[in-house]
Amino acid sequence: MDGSVTEKVDDPVVRAASEVIGGPRGRYAAARELPWVLTAALLSALTAVTAGLAILLRAPCLRTGFTGDTQFWSACYADLPTAYRDANLKAGLAAYLQGGDGAPVTGQPPLTGLVLTAVASLGPDDGSLKTRAAWYFALWSVLLTLALLAVVWLVASSAARPISAAHVALSPVVVLAAFISADLLGVALASAGMWAWSRRNPTLAGVLLGLAIGARSYPVLILVAIALLCLRSGRLREMGRVVGYALLTFGALLSGLWLLHREAAASAYQGWASAGAGYGSPWLLPQLAGHPLPAGAVTALAVTGWLLALVVGAVLALSSARRPTIAEVSLVMVGLVLVTGKSFPVQSSLWLVPLVAWCALQWRDHLVWAGAEALNFVAVWLMIAATTVPDRGLPAPWYAFFSMLRVVAVLWLVAVVWLRARERWGRSAAEPDDLAGPMSGAEDRLIVRFS
Repeated sequence: MDGSVTEKVDDPVVRAASEVIGGPRGRYAAARELPWVLTAALLSALTAVTAGLAILLRAPCLRTGFTGDTQFWSACYADLPTAYRDANLKAGLAAYLQGGDGAPVTGQPPLTGLVLTAVASLGPDDGSLKTRAAWYFALWSVLLTLALLAVVWLVASSAARPISAAHVALSPVVVLAAFISADLLGVALASAGMWAWSRRNPTLAGVLLGLAIGARSYPVLILVAIALLCLRSGRLREMGRVVGYALLTFGALLSGLWLLHREAAASAYQGWASAGAGYGSPWLLPQLAGHPLPAGAVTALAVTGWLLALVVGAVLALSSARRPTIAEVSLVMVGLVLVTGKSFPVQSSLWLVPLVAWCALQWRDHLVWAGAEALNFVAVWLMIAATTVPDRGLPAPWYAFFSMLRVVAVLWLVAVVWLRARERWGRSAAEPDDLAGPMSGAEDRLIVRFS
């Protein structure tokens, strides 16, 4: 194997953690990687522990059926059982596809809405609404655990160092946010699309990324990152295939649902266009100070954030002396979109976790970010609880502080990835990209120079 791929990574956090097994590897120790079967078993076990902790965190809410103020005081709130009760998901998939009065409207992108109602059809029909909502969360816990395992395996099987997938398997962000909503469905599909691209299969990558866009919006940025690097490397045919199949898949999904249930197909996008600032967004700060921004102004700021992310991603992809990786360009753009969006809910941070693993960031940076996520995680529930019990909840200024600390932490990740890419600009040796796929070994055909 190329020595550049197996280059030793000195991570201070990993070095310190290794003391429990006798310290870091010595000078005369064998430098072989663990066998793949053993690595997969280890990562699977770690993922199971992480998923178990995430479910255990929701135990107080399982006892109360995810109702009342306990879900905020205990920080165990989840969108899934709430959606089951409030979006009429109990009507099932058939009602969702048929449309009409009483049909579920989830406010979610097309594929997520389909899966939400399909899972609701699997639950029991009898019992109280509280019991059925708890069953719905239990079913989703199984599906989300499988999705998490899939993400870990996809990262491990495509990374030069499979153990990098521990950034997913052991992430504190996963413990906090993975079982709140169905976001992990989109994360798994986006990761599968990137994996398929790394296997030099643009058609499959396009289909998977198209499905991912039907589940969440952010995979659009991954598709843009691939397209930008294809432009740079002259892989225009492959770029056309991956972009074309992604658009075709998403278009077929959206148009099919539009014909069956127009309101459900459009609800997510109409809701976003009309929404004001939400929790986690910097644009909520004026509202906390008593001067809310108009919805139109928040929309303009969010669109500007997307445009800024695209420009910054293009500069990184096309102007660097050495070609950056797909994961680096994607993380930079996704991070910027998150911190400038209309809202930045807790579960949206899951979008970054596989990208952190593929970028092989040091655990120090991961844990700094995760610490800010944990503080915000507690703060947002206490802030919501303050709307019913003001004397026990978190005052607005403190919530603003913790939410902006989280924004700064995400920008820290963006800066770390940007600076790491810059460090390689002057190197003569080729730098591997685990996800390069059809671009592997390609000469640069387009480099933009700024005078």
